[in-house]
Amino acid sequence: MIRSVNIAINNRTYLKDPVSSELGKKIIKQSIDMIHELGFEEFTFRKLGLRIASPEASVYRYFESKHKLLLYLASCYWAWMDYRIAFATANIESPEDRIMRSLDVLTQKVTNDDVFTHIDVVKLQMIVTSESSKAYLTKQVDSENREGLFSDYKELVARVSKFISDANPNYPFPQMLISTIIESIHHQRFFAAHLPRLTNVIDGEDAVRSFVKELVLKTVLKKG
Repeated sequence: MIRSVNIAINNRTYLKDPVSSELGKKIIKQSIDMIHELGFEEFTFRKLGLRIASPEASVYRYFESKHKLLLYLASCYWAWMDYRIAFATANIESPEDRIMRSLDVLTQKVTNDDVFTHIDVVKLQMIVTSESSKAYLTKQVDSENREGLFSDYKELVARVSKFISDANPNYPFPQMLISTIIESIHHQRFFAAHLPRLTNVIDGEDAVRSFVKELVLKTVLKKG
């Protein structure tokens, strides 16, 4: 069922929809590969043009800057995650169960599927983990926010924070909690891979998933 879904990406992040052409899809596919290999700082449109054997100017027809490309990739990820949570929580009546299923999706290490045939979502998740904060920790964040460039992230947070409010209407910080959890998942995954003394790694257990579930159970559901 998931393979037949068309996930719309924020059209304010691009000049020409990359999905509309084979070149556009190649730009997305190879940019993910290159950012994963090189890191966002070392990635350039010039290097991308050489990789896809196309003039650098052709990339600029789709994206005005590599920053906008990063916003596009992050939007792809957030829109996809929002869909997966909506799918995982459909027809689930218990707000608590919807919260737990949402946390399962948010903490899951993804595998490739056919939703995006031109996107390696495993690499995309790694890019979002290590690079996505660079999309909004910028001087132009306020103007880009007014343009709606972070709408996909906001919609994801709104969906899960509503589950929090449904479970405990008196809890005063649902958006703060969920955005903190999402960012914490990224940080803790990154720490586990590169700076392990900043986190806790438990053999045979997904410590990040256990941590965020315990956090929600104790702060919102008053359990444990």
